[in-house]
Amino acid sequence: MSKENKECSEILKEFLKSEQITQKKFALSIGVTTGQVNEWIKGKSKPGYDSLKKIASAYPTLAEYLLGLADTY
Repeated sequence: MSKENKECSEILKEFLKSEQITQKKFALSIGVTTGQVNEWIKGKSKPGYDSLKKIASAYPTLAEYLLGLADTY
C-alpha cells in the first residue's frame, strides 16, 4: 500500500512496530500521554500541529513521512 493511501494511524502503528518502540516510550519521547498516542493509533484522532512539531524534533524522518515529504521513515 502506498503512503498516499495510508492513514496516520497505520503509519504510526507500523513505525512503532518496526522500530520496536512502545507507545509509552514514544509518548514520553514527544511529551504527550500514552492515551493520546493510543487515540492516534486507533484512528480516533490525529496529531495536531504542536504534536507534529514534537514528533519532528524526536523522529525527523517519521514526521516527513507523515506529512508526505518522504517515501519511508
